[in-house]
Amino acid sequence: MQPTNFVVIMTDQHSKKMLGCYGHDQVKTPNLDKFAADGVRFTSAYTNSPLCVPARSVFVTGRYIHETRCWDNAIAYKGDQKGWQHILPENGHRCVSIGKLHYRSEADPIGFDERQVPMHIADGVGELQGCIRPDLPVRHQSRALAEQVGPGETGYTAYDRDITDRSIQWLADAAANPSDKPWVLYVSYICPHFPLSAPQEYFDLYDPAKIEIPKPADWEYFRAHPWWNAFHNSITFDKYFQDDDHRRLAIANYYGLVTYADNNVGQIISAISKNGLDENTRVAYVVDHGDSMGSRSLWGKSTMFEESAGIPLILKGPEIPIGKVVSTPVSLADFHPTLLQSVGIPTDDALPGSSLLETACAPDDNQRLVFSEYHGAGSTSAVFMLRQGSLKYIHYTGFPGELFDLENDPEELVNLIDNPGYQERILAFEATLRSMVDPEAINKQALADQAAYVEVHGGRKVILGQAPIHGTPVPGGASTRVS
Repeated sequence: MQPTNFVVIMTDQHSKKMLGCYGHDQVKTPNLDKFAADGVRFTSAYTNSPLCVPARSVFVTGRYIHETRCWDNAIAYKGDQKGWQHILPENGHRCVSIGKLHYRSEADPIGFDERQVPMHIADGVGELQGCIRPDLPVRHQSRALAEQVGPGETGYTAYDRDITDRSIQWLADAAANPSDKPWVLYVSYICPHFPLSAPQEYFDLYDPAKIEIPKPADWEYFRAHPWWNAFHNSITFDKYFQDDDHRRLAIANYYGLVTYADNNVGQIISAISKNGLDENTRVAYVVDHGDSMGSRSLWGKSTMFEESAGIPLILKGPEIPIGKVVSTPVSLADFHPTLLQSVGIPTDDALPGSSLLETACAPDDNQRLVFSEYHGAGSTSAVFMLRQGSLKYIHYTGFPGELFDLENDPEELVNLIDNPGYQERILAFEATLRSMVDPEAINKQALADQAAYVEVHGGRKVILGQAPIHGTPVPGGASTRVS
């Protein structure tokens, strides 16, 4: 493929089920729908960890979490493993970020030629309670999700507006001052990440009374499964909602934030076109992870269900098919080879990812396998996920697993793990997983790293005695803590 510029647009916590082009009949995403119609939409895209900090470490390095050892929202990427944001500048390609990075600190060698208004983990330390495992604390900050519901402006919506304005200006400057080599611009937003407060004009697009309550939890299953029982005893978002009308209000605000994010994305795409960059610029829309948004009484991320681990991913530009839908499983790890190939730098065959440029142009591959893992808040042990074809296998280290057939059961309501007809396939999945990783050893390493981090910062008792962080502060802002 011919080398071109590349713009990556990332939002935070946008469920792939909540876009018009992915089949949602209420959420208004006209710009992303048009974007998908003009390019390639991936229907089986995944985060490599359903949590901000770990996911973003994979996105830049192309290495899985057990390699980056960025286990949770405290132990963050610090530039010690090279990513595309290092390789591009080293090869003379301008590489700029605008917005959220969620690394450890600006003082670290984290790459990029330029970083505008970067957001990193709170105080360079992050959310310490998520490191307290396997004896999980009750996360009392969960109530803030339900309490901070209602239309209005927040620091996050203002931050995203600034990111949009800066990105539009950057694109105009890039068009006015062409580079000898292709460049990469990474535009990274926060919305629709909570707080669930949409700007009024976007909230007004949705009537809470017309919003359906998502599928209920199977509490009999959750309480009987030790991993899930511990998760629900730790992360207690849903218990703080007063009633279903309160839940509908929360979801309406999320819809409004999605449409707000769509508007920001649309402005970036428009700026690319207005500045005459269409012919030599590829563009991707992607998300770090999804959001359950009340499905199964779950809110936020942290699970391997489709709402949380599945992500939207759309790609368009020179030599990219128009109006194509691709079912080949892909993941954030694929961005490392994608960006290098797009600008003309050789890719690293030792890394697990494959270029999205090639996958977009190839026939669907139902044998391709993608991998995700989770070691963060609410997890008493490590969780691993494999997706291949229509099947998704979830391995809870030390506990019973799950298997879902997403073609026949897209809502993941029927766990096939004990179905006699799938035992051969389940054994094959576990063998594949163990050929890739040692689940018990990785679980042990994550717990040891987190225990050490907890001790460095005062120990369990000290950390639990502090007001917990609820949301990363915007640049220049103070950490939001819940008393």
